[in-house]
Formats: sequence, C-alpha cells, structure tokens
Amino acid sequence: MDEDKSRFLSAINVRKTYDHKNLVVKDFNIDVAEGEFITLLGPSGSGKTTVLMMLAGFETVTSGDIRVDGMSFLNMPPHKRDIGMVFQNYALFPNMTVAENLAYPLRVRKMRATDIQQRVNQFLKMIELQDFGSRYPNQLSGGQKQRVALARSLIFQPKLVLMDEPLGALDKKLREQMQFEITTIHKQLGFTVVYVTHDQVEALTMSSRIAVFNQGVVQQYASPTELYERPSNAFVADFIGENNLIPGRVNSISDGLALVRLASGQEIRAEIGDAITAGQPCVVSVRPEKLTIGLPDGDHENHLKARLLTSHYVGDFIRYFLELEGGGQLIIKELSSASQRPHPDGSVLDVSWRVRGCFAFSSH
Repeated sequence: MDEDKSRFLSAINVRKTYDHKNLVVKDFNIDVAEGEFITLLGPSGSGKTTVLMMLAGFETVTSGDIRVDGMSFLNMPPHKRDIGMVFQNYALFPNMTVAENLAYPLRVRKMRATDIQQRVNQFLKMIELQDFGSRYPNQLSGGQKQRVALARSLIFQPKLVLMDEPLGALDKKLREQMQFEITTIHKQLGFTVVYVTHDQVEALTMSSRIAVFNQGVVQQYASPTELYERPSNAFVADFIGENNLIPGRVNSISDGLALVRLASGQEIRAEIGDAITAGQPCVVSVRPEKLTIGLPDGDHENHLKARLLTSHYVGDFIRYFLELEGGGQLIIKELSSASQRPHPDGSVLDVSWRVRGCFAFSSH
C-alpha cells in the first residue's frame, strides 16, 4: 500500500471544545486508507459522533487539521466535501418516492435525466428493491428504508461515506442482516467508510480497523483481532467483548511477564499489557473462553480455586459465574456437550489458563 493511499483520510491533532475549557475530543489522530471500513467505537459521550460531525463539516474544528486526498477540509463547507451520509433515522424525504429519493443527489449535481434513470435503476437492483421505486418511505419496513438511505449516500459516488449509528433503530435480526448487506456493498464498490457505533459486536463484525474512544481520547486504533487478542489497556480489554479483570499487585517483572499477587495471596503470571511497575496495583485481564475448569495441564501455568455461584446454559456454551478467594469474580465460557456433567452451585472448582493471552494492566 503506497503512502498516498494509506493516508486517504487523515486527522491530525484534532481537538474540539464547546466552552473553551473542556475538550470533548483530545488530540485525535487517525489515518484511513482508501477503501477501508473504519469504525469509531465507544460509550455514549466519548466523542466519536463529534469526530464524525467534524469530518462532515457540521461541527467546526477547534484546532488541528482534517485532510482528504491531501486537501484540507477545514474551510470547505459540507456540501462541497463530496461526502455521503447515512443516519440512524434514515433522513429520507417523505414526500418523494424511493426512486425520487435516490435521484435527488444526482439532480442536485445536474446529471442528465437518462443517466439519472440508469443509475437509479442500477442502485435499486443492487439493494434488491427494483420493484419498490414508486413507493414512498412510509410504505417501507425499517430495513428497506435503511437500504434506500445507504443507496442514496452512495449513488453519486462520493469519496467518503460517513455512517452515524445507522442500524441503531433496527431489531437484532434486521441489524445482523444489514451488517452483512453493508459490508457486501462496500466490498463491491470499494468506497471508504467511517462508521460510528457503540455496539462492539457490530464494530468487530464489519470493520477493517477500529478506533476505541473513551473521554475524547482514542485508547487504541487497530484491527478487530488485535483489539480483542492484544488490548492496549484495561479500558479496551473490558469494553471489547466479555472479559475478566482480576485485581492484584505486581510483585516482580521479568522476561516480559509480571508476577501478580492476588488478595487471596495466590500468585499468577501475565504478559505486561501497559506501563506497569513492581509494587503497583494492577488488574489481570483474561477472556472467559480462555479459562478452563479443572487442574492445569502442561500449557496452563496459572491456577486458582474459586467457588461456583451459578451457571447459565446458553445452548452452544455454558457460562459459569465464580467467586475468587479474597474477593472478586470470574466468568468462564465453555462449549457445552451432551456428556457434560453439571457442577453443583457452591462447589469449589480448580480454574486454570495459559499465561500467554492474559495481560497485567495498570489500574487507575
């Protein structure tokens, strides 16, 4: 990937404040390659939507720069940025038919009528609504409206498409279907996407890279696999997927591993996740599916005893809730099988796991 393509969209030290005192976005830096699908992920109020609005030109940048294709966007009005927008509430014109909604961005750009008709037909077919061109938005389902909104944002072939929680109003089944449809269309057409959501599963499913936000700061910008398997700090580890954070104190550090003493006095080892030092309070992060009930084998160096509080059968797996000696809880996910014998509530179980893949993070 050459340098120009890897920096199709760049945000450089972008800051945003509304009151000249508190920064809602703090030193936002990101590079997006042409054709990438990037997601801004974080809890409500973390700054991700503010960033999207600055990219679109609906919010001003307090300081820093935003560049697309090497050109600064700071003094460019929204309608000249050549950006497609998809919103959660669809933003379709209720008094226009589906075909008229799709044609609108092309008419504004003064395309010839015959070319408009050809492009509208092409996009109606692409979103599988070729028989719905004469219907009005109030005659469509939620999923159909979102497909029309997506097609309208793409039909004029913008450089960049911004999506603000576009699937938030849909039920689970429809949302999963639309995730598949959006990623399929993205692969077909190759446009660049910046997508905002607070739904971690949606982000992991759809994105090439994810920027995890907290309190206006990007905590980590990486691929879904890297975020899940190698989080950069305790916030990312806890926010992305299900996770256990076991409190303790770092006894010593050697060979890239931390020896951590828990409140019970038991000791476990973990990879060093961020800037921790000996004697410092920390949390050990380990995913529920990496834990095993039973005595450790040769690969499982860490070993604890914990009391089973309860278990939930969820079909393909069982989720166990356990209490650690000295305080704290563990969640374990194990694949279920017909031969599996249930553990009685209240029983003390051996829990083991590998050192690699669990991390010691500073706790603050």
